[in-house]
Amino acid sequence: MKGFVFHGPGQSAWEEVPDPAIKEPTDAVVRVDAVTICGTDLHILKGDVPEVRPGTILGHEAVGEIVEVGGDVRTVRPGDRVLVSCISACGRCRYCRESSYGQCRGGGGWILGHLVDGTQAEYVRVPYADLSVHALPGAVESKDAVLLADIFPTSYEVGVLNGHVRPGDTVAVVGVGPIGLAAIATARLFSPERIVAVDLAASRLEAAKRLGADAVADATEDPGQLVADLTDGLGADVVIEAVGVPESFELCTGMVRPGGRVANIGVHGRPATLHLEDLWIKNVTITTGLVDTHSTPTLLRMAAAGRLPTAQLVTHTFPLERMEEAYDVFALAADTGALKVVLGGQSHEELAVRAA
Repeated sequence: MKGFVFHGPGQSAWEEVPDPAIKEPTDAVVRVDAVTICGTDLHILKGDVPEVRPGTILGHEAVGEIVEVGGDVRTVRPGDRVLVSCISACGRCRYCRESSYGQCRGGGGWILGHLVDGTQAEYVRVPYADLSVHALPGAVESKDAVLLADIFPTSYEVGVLNGHVRPGDTVAVVGVGPIGLAAIATARLFSPERIVAVDLAASRLEAAKRLGADAVADATEDPGQLVADLTDGLGADVVIEAVGVPESFELCTGMVRPGGRVANIGVHGRPATLHLEDLWIKNVTITTGLVDTHSTPTLLRMAAAGRLPTAQLVTHTFPLERMEEAYDVFALAADTGALKVVLGGQSHEELAVRAA
């Protein structure tokens, strides 16, 4: 088969690789029908995630069809159309028993495209299939469903739930790429008074307005002052960091109100300064986190009911074999206007369902 292989910082290629096979009785092999590219993949290509070894197939989000399962798999079978979660869960360790699947100690967590070969290929082996894939409702198209593998649960869990967004809050989202936009969409479920979007790209600020932001600010034009003006000098109740650079983190801690909450989603490749000389007296809560995907079944039901604006985030589609071009488009989002790039994305009616 072919897959998108990381060969070291700045080096990657869509090339022939060995077909995946069942290694453990809890594995499944999935034929990939739709896959997307994540900002984390760009961090890997830059060398920000040194745990990823050269030779690894990237990607941790996919929709596809089960083609083979190990002997211990009970919840899916060949022919099932599934969402492949960005997080794998052994189901037995302490963290999995607490639904903290991202911290799995039994060989799961974020492993696809990180510690084992990932989803940006024609086929992928998925460990711990019973808890790591989700049967897809027929009403959810592949190009929409693939956004529920990572960005929506990440934004919802690490941003909105960790930030304890509540009715009447002022919520500031710093960085409105796909993750930030999904944070805006899911924060709206809790009826905040206002959502302020901050970014450098005018196209993304326009997208934030479409997704429900009440005010937008260019990151270079003192967004902290805008938040202060909107809150009578108090500051935001919740600030969600969705960039992953030191400057954006410091901006977030500067615009949160006393007693407020900063929820960091961004993947940081460099140290960020924590200004405790200012924050120690302000009762500020700062949270970090890797998504657990415990919310995925709920989000899938919401998507099937038309309650999530998944389609609005997909700006570009490509066939799988144009993976390298898709990466270029996604990496140059400021110029291309790319939000989410989906490869494959065939309708589920086109899948050949295997007999039981």
